[in-house]
Amino acid sequence: MSAPSLSPHALYQEVAERLRQRIFARELEPGSWIDEKNIAQEYGISRTPLREALKVLAAEGLVTMKVRRGAYVTEVSERDLREVYHLLGLLEADAASVVANSASASQIETLRALHSELEAAAQPAQLDRERFFELNERFHMCLLELADNRWRNQMVRDLRKVMKLNRHHSLLKSGRVSESLNEHRALMSAIAARDAAASQRCMLEHFSNGLEAAT
Repeated sequence: MSAPSLSPHALYQEVAERLRQRIFARELEPGSWIDEKNIAQEYGISRTPLREALKVLAAEGLVTMKVRRGAYVTEVSERDLREVYHLLGLLEADAASVVANSASASQIETLRALHSELEAAAQPAQLDRERFFELNERFHMCLLELADNRWRNQMVRDLRKVMKLNRHHSLLKSGRVSESLNEHRALMSAIAARDAAASQRCMLEHFSNGLEAAT
């Protein structure tokens, strides 16, 4: 089946998003060569917008450009993963402390509602990992939006894209969903209590435990 046609507006951005989703879905595996000719033919486009799209993905860390060899899906080493988790922990812990200090009651209720959805998705009888992954990311991004620092948000978005390249997602480890949920509960309690220091500690612990599960 041929791929749906692409609109002419910001063509390279549409191509970048398609490739990004294929990378996250493991249709394009870490370390694999990206066949520009075949992809351009599949999408019915020239090589120019495809190469612009690959530059976008390279800037995000999802693609690695090799001289005279072309583009490859980035392989994440254990060191890469540790560095990404370290930075995410610092950035999101800072955001958690800001939310505990300054979020309105209605904003905290918005975060609590997302946490409730996460709780529901994690029930053993109906555990849907993909749904849990999606809600987990929405929870974290909601907290960042409430902390309201666009530069921090952009850095976190880029780091989370690299984190998704890991073959062994932390939430795939047996028992990790339950542990993650307990950590979210502790975080929500600290935020609701307006305890910035505890909120920061909870988020740092959350990422430390996530890294242990992912490596």
